[in-house]
Parts: sequence; structure tokens; C-alpha cells
Amino acid sequence: MSFFRLCIIVIVLCLTALYWMFWKSSRLVRKIPGPRSWPFIGNTWSIIKTTENLFPYLRTLYKDFGNISQMHGLTYKAVHIFNPDDIEKILSSSRFNYKQQPYTFFQPWLGDGLLISNGAKWQQRRKLLTGAFHFNILKKYTRTFIDRAQNFLQEVEKETWKQKTDVVPLVCKTTLQIMCETAMGTSMNEGIKNVTNKYLEAIHAVGQCIMRRICRVWLYPDAVFFFTKTFWLQEKAVRDLHRFTEEIIEERRIYIEDNSTIDCDINESSKGRLAMLDLLLEKEKQGEIDRRGTREEVDTFMFEGHDTTAMALSFMIMRIANEPEVQHKIYEELFDIFGNSDRQPTSEDLNAMKYLECCIKESLRLYPSVPLIVRYTTEESELGGFTIPVDTICHIYVYDLHRRADLFPEPEKFIPERFYPENCQNRHPFSYIPFSAGYRNCIGQRFAMLEMKILISGLLRRYQLLPITKPADLVFKADIILRTNSPIYVRFCKRV
Repeated sequence: MSFFRLCIIVIVLCLTALYWMFWKSSRLVRKIPGPRSWPFIGNTWSIIKTTENLFPYLRTLYKDFGNISQMHGLTYKAVHIFNPDDIEKILSSSRFNYKQQPYTFFQPWLGDGLLISNGAKWQQRRKLLTGAFHFNILKKYTRTFIDRAQNFLQEVEKETWKQKTDVVPLVCKTTLQIMCETAMGTSMNEGIKNVTNKYLEAIHAVGQCIMRRICRVWLYPDAVFFFTKTFWLQEKAVRDLHRFTEEIIEERRIYIEDNSTIDCDINESSKGRLAMLDLLLEKEKQGEIDRRGTREEVDTFMFEGHDTTAMALSFMIMRIANEPEVQHKIYEELFDIFGNSDRQPTSEDLNAMKYLECCIKESLRLYPSVPLIVRYTTEESELGGFTIPVDTICHIYVYDLHRRADLFPEPEKFIPERFYPENCQNRHPFSYIPFSAGYRNCIGQRFAMLEMKILISGLLRRYQLLPITKPADLVFKADIILRTNSPIYVRFCKRV
């Protein structure tokens, strides 16, 4: 037999084996509606798009295929879920309590932090960190929230002479500072401030690298991704991110050693505060977590604790500026609580901001910071009347779920009254999940809600928001959190 014939036979056998893998892997999934499929590549061709084009394309899946659709190619298989009943099954069951791709693409940055760890490690870390976000601990953070809100308002004051202000960078620096001074117990000294801008730029760079990889299924294997320019861009950004968090950890470690205590805050006025980082360093001494684990959790919470909240606040500021009647109602509520005084809010004041809380929830409905939740099947399951095989990726599209007209009538309208208790008591509990739900819900959701309430109430007591960017102007792009392709502008006018 000639060498040429032997090569042909080997190639044919390899292609046959690949096709058999493709057919066997996707046999059950192919019964679910989805985009047109081709041999080997399946229908994964449909997500080979720019991040700007991918976001609107994903919005068509529910319109075209309904509550459940699929995507597959070779050994890759995924289902897209839009139905609250199926979402409840996924988020409430241990069968889906597992994360795989695309979360594994975050590992060079976040390691095995709480966001992407699984099994016993996730359970141990979740149990360890839950105490750092206890309600009583959050009450101690209120003072810092208020102080940083005052700094934020001072920055806003500098913007009042401008015709428009890009809200996102203004808010990002505030939420990052809040995260440093509360959960990390670390002041923004000059050393940290010097690398802050690099940190914020690096988060965007990593997000773009991860999304580029997600959109190109041939980059999923690490051995292939390693030889791309995107890999090296990601490596540089990750180094900048780790440099920032390592400086925070080291500063806190030195402070604790110098003061021979672990249950205190760097500010004399805030003694007794238990920072999340303090808790990690204490467990590190006790051997319950190593140095790498400490950095993994700091990386995770520095990202999740500031970036998601910053975007949520930015979208809300923009939307309130475009809803003058809503803005007036919020101001009236705040005036009823504070009158003409400029005193700082108490816990009772914050609890009395019922309408503002509804506005925050409505903004999170329209602009969920995490528009996509991903889980992974560890055993065969039933969803949407179809059998879902093992090792299938389940995409939960929060953005589309929150805009279903059957769940939220007139879904594009900003109607805070939807969230009055009497108006949402019969709503499906998994129809509104801005902080996820079930086993792996967001550990810091009360932290985020309190932070947003303090910052927005302080802003609206002092300033009127005028619209520049309209909701219809927003062009979203596929990213690790909900972002726009262009700046979000508003105009700040001081109240008289």
C-alpha cells in the first residue's frame, strides 16, 4: 500500500471518528430547536461575531425559538433557557450546581475563587465568606458608604459646569474605593491610587479577551489559545490585576502585623469592623486557606464588588435622568424623610426609601449587571420538555427573561411600581434574578443594594439629573458584564 493511500485512509478514519463524536455528542441536543446545523461545526458558526454584533444576535434566540433552544458543534453542546420554570430547576438543583466553560476562561485571573470554583472547595469558600456579608457587618459599613458618597458628590460638583458627563468612570472609582475600604479594610493610599487606572483598564482588557475567546470556539482548547495574540494581551492584563490586589493584601497584612490585631479597621473612627480580607488572613493563619486562595477571593470580590455595581449605578443614573416623573417622586420621598436638612441618612432613613428601592429594582430588571448565567449538567435532566444530556452547558439569559412581556407587561417601560409588594407577590420567584438565585446566588447582593441606595439618594438630594444619552441610544456589546459600546452621558444640575 502506498504512503499516499495510507494517508488518505488515516484522514478518512479520523474524519469518521470526529463525525461519530459529533453525532453521538449532539444526538439529544439536536432534537431541540436552534439555528441551522452543519456537519462537524454544528451551528456554532452563528456566534462567530464581533462583541457588538453578538449581543443583538443573542436577543433573537427567544424570538425565533421560544423558551429553549440549542447550539452544538463537535463535542460542544449548549442550551439557551428563557423560561422561569426551567431556570428554577437549574438554579435550585445540585445537578446543575457546577460551572464549566466559559467560567474556566476566568481562571488565569480569578483562579478557583468563589465565582468559578466547584464541589467541596466552593462549599468551603462559600461557608467561610458568608459571615463577611452578614447584615450586622453591613451596618458597620454604612459609615464608609456615606463618607465615600460625600466624596462622590464632590466629584459630581466639579462636573456641574459641563454640558455632559461620562458617568461610568466617575462611578467606577467610587465603587472601587468603597470595596477597598469596606470588604478589604484598606485605604486608597498613593501606592494603590497609582495603579487604580491600570486596574480599571485591565478589567476591560481581560473582558475583551475572554469574550473574543467565547466567540471563537476553536480557541476553547488552551493549547490553541496559547498561540494567539489574545492570550498574550490577556496575560499582560492579568499581571496588572494581580499587582493591584497583591498590593492591597500586602498593605493589610503589614497593618495587622504592626498592630497585633486582626479585627479592626484602618480608620480610628471605625474600630471593630470585620473586613472580608481580615477574615481571609485569619483563616490563612489557621491553615484553612493558603496565600493563593486569599488572592483568588480578593481578585473575585474586587471585580464583582465594584464593577457590577458601578455599571448598575451608571444605567440607573442614565434612566432616572430620562424619567422626570420618577425622579420627582424619588425626590419627594427623600424630602419627606430629610426635609431641608443636609444630615446623613440613618438605618431608619434608608429603610424608609421604599420608592427608591423599587426604582433600583426596576433598573436592575432592565439592565442586569450580569445578563447571562451559565451552569453545567452533571447528569441527564429534563428541561422544556426535552432530555438534556450530561456535560451540557446551560445558558440562562437574564436580560431577555427580565424583558418578557408575559412576566413584565410593557417591558421596555420604566415602571418602579412593579416592585411594590402587592404587585409582585404572584410573580414567579425565578422571573427576576439580577443577583442570580438558588445555591449560587450573589453573596454580596445586600451589600450592593445598600451601596446603591446611599449613593443614589445622596446624589438626588443635591442634584437634578438631565438626560443626554437616551435609553434608545444604548448599544450593548457582549462582555463579561453588561456594558455599552459608547459612553453613558448625563448632565448634573445643582438643586436650588
